[in-house]
Amino acid sequence: MKNKYIAFIAIGIFSFLALYVGLTVTKNWGKTSSEISTDTALKKLEKMVDDVDPQQVEARKANVQLGGNNLEEELPSIDKYPLSVTANTKDSIEIFVSTEKGGTGNDGWLNDVAEAFNKEKIKVNGKTASVSIRSIASGMAMDYIVSGKYLPDAFSPSNELWGAMIENKGVAIQLEEKKLAGNVAGILLSKKKQEELIQKYGEITIKTIAQATAESEIAMGYTNPFASSTGLNFLISTLCAYDETDPLSIQAMDGFESFQLNVPFVAYTTLQMREAVESGVLDGLIMEYQTYKNSTDLKKYEFTPFGVRHDNPIYSVGKLSEQKQAILKEFISYCLNDANQKLADKYGFNQLDTYKSDLPEFSGDILIEAQDLWKESKDSGRPVTAVFVADTSGSMDGEPLMELKNSLINGAEYINSDNYIGLVTYNSSVSINLPIAKFDLNQRSLFTGAVTDMSAAGGTATYDGVLVAMDMLLKAKETNPDTKLMMFVLSDGETNEGYKLKSIKGILKALEIPVYTIGYNADIEALETLSQINEAASINADSDDVVYKLKSLFNAQM
Repeated sequence: MKNKYIAFIAIGIFSFLALYVGLTVTKNWGKTSSEISTDTALKKLEKMVDDVDPQQVEARKANVQLGGNNLEEELPSIDKYPLSVTANTKDSIEIFVSTEKGGTGNDGWLNDVAEAFNKEKIKVNGKTASVSIRSIASGMAMDYIVSGKYLPDAFSPSNELWGAMIENKGVAIQLEEKKLAGNVAGILLSKKKQEELIQKYGEITIKTIAQATAESEIAMGYTNPFASSTGLNFLISTLCAYDETDPLSIQAMDGFESFQLNVPFVAYTTLQMREAVESGVLDGLIMEYQTYKNSTDLKKYEFTPFGVRHDNPIYSVGKLSEQKQAILKEFISYCLNDANQKLADKYGFNQLDTYKSDLPEFSGDILIEAQDLWKESKDSGRPVTAVFVADTSGSMDGEPLMELKNSLINGAEYINSDNYIGLVTYNSSVSINLPIAKFDLNQRSLFTGAVTDMSAAGGTATYDGVLVAMDMLLKAKETNPDTKLMMFVLSDGETNEGYKLKSIKGILKALEIPVYTIGYNADIEALETLSQINEAASINADSDDVVYKLKSLFNAQM
């Protein structure tokens, strides 16, 4: 009997050990060599941070300049966005043009039309006329015009929403033509997901998309409504889906928050959003039809139009001379002739002309309030916890570090005060310059002082800094589980000391912390690789446009 008892105990111990070993061996089965479990990532992180041994630096308070950012000063020189077509006569006009018609290839319709116009040497009031085209995103174009830093003679955004906002800002702007080339914004869903939603809801509309997102049936992504025409259209359309009569009502705001709570992220750019879809993070995205038609890799998605039309209106800006006004009218007429409209057809425009928007016209003040509402409520009550990781190595000495300081101090104005912010710096070693805390006036004052006191020297242990920031973020999440974590690495991209990317890549992937990188005259490829691990954006911010780019990024993410 005693021998049987011992045998049962032995079998039990053996079974337990077999189960334990089996679970240990198999828990990472199915993962690639660069993928590890969350538990493994946490253990590795703890050991690596101990090895890095970050030092605590006491921050000092510095004066905060409230409301100090000046839009005109934030904007880079207009030369940052060179002319895509240059006028070849004294009598000429310059037109700001949205990128889907002022770019290259299939996105270069208006460039081609302008080049042809200039070659024909058309006479206006007896003088040969020509046009210049400057390709620039609609949101940024509006900022140049509103600030007065640079005024074109005409502006052709993707839709009329920007014109309404410019007019509301007190700028003299006149709609000259509602439709240069037809286009619409749309929701892209995989065929399988579209069939599922149609089966449940009967049709695909903004309202059903918002409801399906709120109920976690789809992961929907969209672009920053401060910069993107399609993103702005999507914002106002979603608000109207909850209240057709008043997009700013309590009902609309509550509905939008329930929708936004389940949006994985708002993309800084369309490219970032497309990469998220390709990686499987998103089920759907938004895009203009002309871009969709010209993208062979998107044919597996179904396109459903929404919102206001994107008919590429054109406005005169300011009080034009009679000659400039006449040139503009002649050019508009040239754009609308049969040959150039056929060219527009070829480039993917004028394809869904039967689609009509059921939205009302919006005044500029409603659209501006909608943007402000989005900025305040896009995280649906979930605070963001972020750590800035700043490169203070010797290679950043001089102008790069000066610009980094300037961009952080000025960009801080666009961080919501409900968010939680910390600061890490690195060179050959890593320092915690500011522990994470709510970004109230006190924390912002400490942040300003810590940034001001940064100096450059030594080697570059970029990934040591990233490890320390990850550790800080995870500890912050323990006390605030509902927070959304993110990291911002500001560097020239060099790494010559400490851990390598391959050592931390699996940890980052497992912990799913997005790392946004901002490069200062940088090795942008290295920074892009870091950001791509968890579908974050990477910005190559040259010295004269970094503050504006950070503003756009913070508006989208913080």
